[in-house]
Amino acid sequence: MNELNQHPLIQAYIEQNSFGETLGMDFVILEEGRIAYQLTIEQKHLATPKAAHGGVISALLDATVGVGALSAVCSDGKVVSTVEMKVTFFAPALLNDHLTATSSLIKKGNRLLFLEAEVLNQNKELIAKASATLNAYPKEKAGYL
Repeated sequence: MNELNQHPLIQAYIEQNSFGETLGMDFVILEEGRIAYQLTIEQKHLATPKAAHGGVISALLDATVGVGALSAVCSDGKVVSTVEMKVTFFAPALLNDHLTATSSLIKKGNRLLFLEAEVLNQNKELIAKASATLNAYPKEKAGYL
């Protein structure tokens, strides 16, 4: 496991992330900028009798690029927020599907980061992809000490 998983800002994010906990998402940092975020589609995620709401998949992708970016700036005492994100859906995520989203850090600037992420189901089928721009800023502005 990457030592970034134990970074104080990463641990604080985990403790404060009620939204991710509500959805049932969990992640591991593989390396700086590369995250594996997991989610199993449950009844509470559905928009139809069989398929998850696109907002759940979007939230998983946003969390994935967000933690990916956070892992690249936490050592500088910074946190991140999403500036923009584009999502493309390729297939539905179905009830009981186990999803894994992974991020890739494409470009890291002083304030802006660009990441991509994709979601695969347990059969390695592509569910969705995203590209996102995130803003890095001092942790104190977000309420972290």
